[in-house]
Amino acid sequence: MNPNSDSQTPPRGRRSGGRAARKAMRAAPLAEDQRPVWPGMPGGAYKPLSDAQVLQIHRGALEALETIGLADAPQSGIDAMVAAGAILGEDGRLRFPRALVEDSLAMAARDITLHARDPKFDLNLSGNNVHYGTAGAAVHLVDAETNTYRESTAQDLYDAARITQQLDNIHFFQRPMVCRDITDNLNMDLNTIYGSVAGTSKHIGTSFSDPSHVGRCLELLHEIAGGEAAWRERPFMSNSNCFVVPPMKFATESCETMEACIRGGMPVLLLSASMSGATSPSTIAGAILQGVAECLAGLVYVNAIAPGHPTIMGTWPFGLDLRTGAMSVGSGEQALLSAGSAQMHKFYNLPGGAAGGASDSKLPDMQAGWEQMNTATLAGLSGLNMVYEAAGMHASLLGFCHESLILSNDLIGQALRCVRGIEVNDETLALDQMAEVCLGGPGHYLGTEKTLARMQADFVYPTLGNRMSPKEWDEADCPILTEKATERKKEILATAQNLLPPDVDQAIRAKFDIVI
Repeated sequence: MNPNSDSQTPPRGRRSGGRAARKAMRAAPLAEDQRPVWPGMPGGAYKPLSDAQVLQIHRGALEALETIGLADAPQSGIDAMVAAGAILGEDGRLRFPRALVEDSLAMAARDITLHARDPKFDLNLSGNNVHYGTAGAAVHLVDAETNTYRESTAQDLYDAARITQQLDNIHFFQRPMVCRDITDNLNMDLNTIYGSVAGTSKHIGTSFSDPSHVGRCLELLHEIAGGEAAWRERPFMSNSNCFVVPPMKFATESCETMEACIRGGMPVLLLSASMSGATSPSTIAGAILQGVAECLAGLVYVNAIAPGHPTIMGTWPFGLDLRTGAMSVGSGEQALLSAGSAQMHKFYNLPGGAAGGASDSKLPDMQAGWEQMNTATLAGLSGLNMVYEAAGMHASLLGFCHESLILSNDLIGQALRCVRGIEVNDETLALDQMAEVCLGGPGHYLGTEKTLARMQADFVYPTLGNRMSPKEWDEADCPILTEKATERKKEILATAQNLLPPDVDQAIRAKFDIVI
């Protein structure tokens, strides 16, 4: 057992053999219990806020809810929250007494599971368990072969889902781009669901462009699940809901969508996406505080409608370059915003998510690498349950790249290895190995039985990342990383199948206008 973790370290196997055997072993897929990193590993080692600072933010959020409150809730939401104890002021703003917030926190869902169509991909959002996945609403696809941007399509979305299915370190698929080739918004929402589910059996997430679309989309989900009862037992899709328009206003139509999703048995991500310095305070602490206040108001809302409904606290404050007004999702400030938000989720013992792993760079280049690694690693180390927009996202969320999605699998693998941390016990201290090697042994640890026994279980090896010597690299015709990612993309898409059973697919196409 890792003393710094909440979960069982997988058992270690023993392997031996020569160089050829080791190469064959490296090429073979690892058994689940031999993987050096895995979904849901506990983080939490990194805490940018002290306990006293966490309490300050909590108390500030409660004060903001009591004295400022939120405006623009739909009448249905006003009725539910006032009945629960919120106060509607003459200025039209709902204010939330501290006791109401505490009551809502007491009844809120904890230790929830986000289901996948394949149960092996279920996500347990308890404690500091960390999961990485896609998200966003990019309007462009980044073509890494031509270094150009074009509008994203339904086929691009489906391809992203099919690629995600093959990537061990991408744990869920939340819609990362908009189907710009579909002009009817309802049909776009339906095809987004279809393309996601047909491409991957991992948990998926999406948004709806209008509250009236939820019913029709639930019909599609019931068809996929095998009926409404089966869907409600294992809802494999969650609703990413921008229920607020920061600062401190409800988004009326999104709230109506949220209510419909709750009635339909769909888990909800309460997404507060402010821009630090524009729609939330420019200070990191102030931006986190406002996001916490808004999400606590959302928690009151959800539990006033359906106590204990599965809900994710989505404090997503984004960084802003105050020189230009551009987003800075790959900045150090962004890393701190998300890590600090994760600490607040843990303070409330609530499932939470935030952004980490996106880039402001337009292409999968060196800037993208440092931005993605910085924000993804700190998010994982902070114990963020759901790290959204962690793969493939560029241009401050405006562009999505299939090659970058593939490269992010390697990047997140390294981040997860940092999350796993250092196990210290009699075996890992290796005093017996030191004695064996130094006292009459070969004087080195290369090729020893115990080194070989742990080489797969302790080390994360990149799939595409290059560790050749310059001579080997030259002899291999100087492979370029993005070109290797393009090759891998083509390999995946040439063989990846539609994951819906043919009879289900046929029934769906008879009822819905599927363009993929």
